[in-house]
Amino acid sequence: MADELFLIDIDRILREKAPSKAKYIPGFVVSYLKHIVHQEELNEFLTRSNGKMGVEFLEACMEFLDAHLDVHGLENLPDDGRLCTFVSNHPLGGQDGISLGYILGKHYDGHVKYLVNDLLMNLHGLAPLCIPINKTGRQAKDFPRQVEAGFASDNHIIMFPAGLCSRRQQGVIKDLEWKKTFVTKSVEHQRDVVPIHFEGRNSDFFYNLANLCKTLGIKFNIAMLYLADEMLKNRHKTFRVTIGKPIPWQTFDRSRSATEWAQYVKDVVYTL
Repeated sequence: MADELFLIDIDRILREKAPSKAKYIPGFVVSYLKHIVHQEELNEFLTRSNGKMGVEFLEACMEFLDAHLDVHGLENLPDDGRLCTFVSNHPLGGQDGISLGYILGKHYDGHVKYLVNDLLMNLHGLAPLCIPINKTGRQAKDFPRQVEAGFASDNHIIMFPAGLCSRRQQGVIKDLEWKKTFVTKSVEHQRDVVPIHFEGRNSDFFYNLANLCKTLGIKFNIAMLYLADEMLKNRHKTFRVTIGKPIPWQTFDRSRSATEWAQYVKDVVYTL
């Protein structure tokens, strides 16, 4: 049933994703997967927070993670009724997404939407704030329509234009290339772009694993399996969040390509 409480179930996932091979996977491997995704602890939280929706669910996440925020630039949040696109670097993959939704959701009384991987729709408490994006499989053809629906709505949009969380590149932890969608759609729908910088990092193990997989040419995002573990390693921390001044949508003219403008905004974020 659609309204059933979603719980993490590694055994079920393996049966569904690899039905012919699941029974041959050694028990210690299954146990390790349950350990790195913190199946028991996260399921306890999901059960405890069942029924909380939207910003209330994000607040419960903040309490569970004991995440504290040092926010600068709140005066830069537009309060004149105009709809904006909020874009941020993506250093963590957990607390950053939760925190920005919490800050902006509280400020705009829940009138915010994330453009997110459709897998997050399984978290029922988060679903009211999400516009699901599926770039692969049978739903890939719906991608443009889903993005259009988000920008045409009467909600502020929250995006992480890099898609994946930051990686270590040439010794520096930073986002991968920012995609241009937020530029083209913000211009089309006359939304100013508000740059946000979130300060934080994952463990050396995470970055080393991600780079090893890239070096070996492994296309599956193995590092993603460790994001829950990284999220819990980052518990009890204070994160600095800096909100920059809105960039008028008219800024993104034909003097540069949309891809170049995306890089420009990324550079702005890293100067905050």
